[in-house]
Amino acid sequence: MTAQLAGTLTPADGLTLTRVGYGAMQLAGPHVFGPPKDRSRAVAVLRAAVAAGITHIDTADFYGPVVVNEIIKEALHPYPAELRIVTKVGARRAADGSWVVMRHPEDLKAQVYDNLRSLGVEALDVVNLRLGDMDTPNEDPVAEQFGALAELREAGLVRHLGLSTVSAGQLAEARAIAPVVTVQNLYNLANRQDDALVARTAAENIAFVPYFPLGGFSPLQSETLSKVADRLGASAQQVALAWLLQRSPNIALIPGTSSPGHLRENIAAASLVLPGDAVVELDGIGRRAAG
Repeated sequence: MTAQLAGTLTPADGLTLTRVGYGAMQLAGPHVFGPPKDRSRAVAVLRAAVAAGITHIDTADFYGPVVVNEIIKEALHPYPAELRIVTKVGARRAADGSWVVMRHPEDLKAQVYDNLRSLGVEALDVVNLRLGDMDTPNEDPVAEQFGALAELREAGLVRHLGLSTVSAGQLAEARAIAPVVTVQNLYNLANRQDDALVARTAAENIAFVPYFPLGGFSPLQSETLSKVADRLGASAQQVALAWLLQRSPNIALIPGTSSPGHLRENIAAASLVLPGDAVVELDGIGRRAAG
């Protein structure tokens, strides 16, 4: 896997992802529901991301729902040849905005078709099967669900498959059915429960894509993080992203923002090299959180 916006990852033939990608979730309205307040700004942020060299965009038809995919289509279709749009299935949204788990094999297939329609494509680059709870994996069997997606891959409607909120056991079960190119799990400076899975996916040439790299709806806050950032003349968010990029060469990032300024800051994090002493200090944040 090659690693150099911090370079690219090539976890499978025909799939190349920029290590600094863009998570489109925040382009929806509040709580990832309904339309954004300023649709034109959402379109502009997407175009700016691609203009900056990002070719890795993460989305889902249940963001909005449908809204985010439609904005991506408005902003970028016809899509550049090098652009890779990664989507996910395994949930739907209720009328009140709540998240509803939907993992029956036939419904997963229907969700793939929903994404095809809303993005305006004949085949999806990557589809991640979302498992577990909001941020916690479980050990439920996945063969039936992943097998349904593997059928669509064989039919040419999906090029590559991945997993989200997944355990090591579920990853092994899925890989016995079809190749897995990406794993999306909660992971950041303060949430280090997947250290072993990061190492395992690196060894197996699988891209590890941490969601909520900046803490999500409760942004990362730490006196240590702030001190390191001040010392390096960077923002705390940039340091947190740079730490992830240096953590393992198979990590790719999908920080989300609806702000052009924050987008530029996130991209700049790829150029931030953390010295050894800073890494040691930052590693301590995860140990304290675990303790």
